[in-house]
Order: sequence, then C-alpha cells, then structure tokens
Amino acid sequence: MIGSARQAAAVRPAVGQEDDSRERLLGIGAAAEKAGVSARALRYYQQLGLITPCASTPGGLRRYSQDDLARVARIRQLQQLLGLNLDEIAVVLSGEDRMAEIKLAYHGQETSHDERQALLRESLELQRVLRATVEAKRQGIEGFLADLDTRISKTQAYLDEMEAASSAPEPDAVGSA
Repeated sequence: MIGSARQAAAVRPAVGQEDDSRERLLGIGAAAEKAGVSARALRYYQQLGLITPCASTPGGLRRYSQDDLARVARIRQLQQLLGLNLDEIAVVLSGEDRMAEIKLAYHGQETSHDERQALLRESLELQRVLRATVEAKRQGIEGFLADLDTRISKTQAYLDEMEAASSAPEPDAVGSA
C-alpha cells in the first residue's frame, strides 16, 4: 500500500497517553474543517493510503496532527495546482515520503560512502519520475490550450466575416443613390 512506509515509521500513541508538551490533536470533524475538506474525504484519503492519522483513541477514533493537516494541504495542492488525480497523487506522495527517508539515511552517521551514492541515485530516479508526471500534465494542458486557441481563431474569423458583411452597404442601395 502507498502509505505503508509512512505508517511503519509513525508512532501511534493513544490520545490519553500523550504528554502536555505535545501538540493538540484534532478529531476528524475539526481536522476536516481546518483542512477545508470533508470528514468523508479524510477517511477516503486514509483508505487510499494517502494519509495516516498520527494517533487514535483507545476507542479507535482518529486523531490528526498539524503534520497530517499539512499532508492534506499537499494533496489539495497537487489536485488544484497540477490537476493530478488521487492515483497520481499517491505516486507523488510515495516518492516524496521515500525522498524524506533517503535524506535521513544519507545524513545518518552509520551510512557509508557507497550507501550514500546508492541513496543519491535512488533520489535522482524518484525526482525524474516526479518530473515526468508533471511534464505529462503540462503537455496535456498545452495541447488543450492549443485546441482552444484554434477554436478562438476560427470563431473570431466567423464573427469578423459576419460583422463585415452586415456593415457593407447593400448593392441595391449603392446603385440607386
């Protein structure tokens, strides 16, 4: 599943077990309102593996942190800015999650030179995949714009012809003057 690496790395304390120094976690309704989505959308994002609430109550109620809300904001940004669908977003988020893991591993004291090179190669490949995803969207948008430009030009030409024809003097009126 897409979110499995993130799920494995996340600690899931029960809300009652957190200390006062931690941030206040939000229930699904408050989190949805703050994130600008519906509770249903949050549940769906979780079902798809796009997000994993950072905690749950002993009764199984989801609790969301500011990091969780930032992830929802990232999902919405990818939808709105790039027009990605949720499957494409899953690929992007998975790549971003892996790049974050790579960064941590790269800076680890136990990481050898050869391991760092392998991590850099993997990161480079992930970045290339992300770029290809964005490039495909860009090309689609450019094609759509080119089609619109063609239709606008044709419509403008028809309008210009009609206006020229309606403003020209009638042949009978010219001959009788």
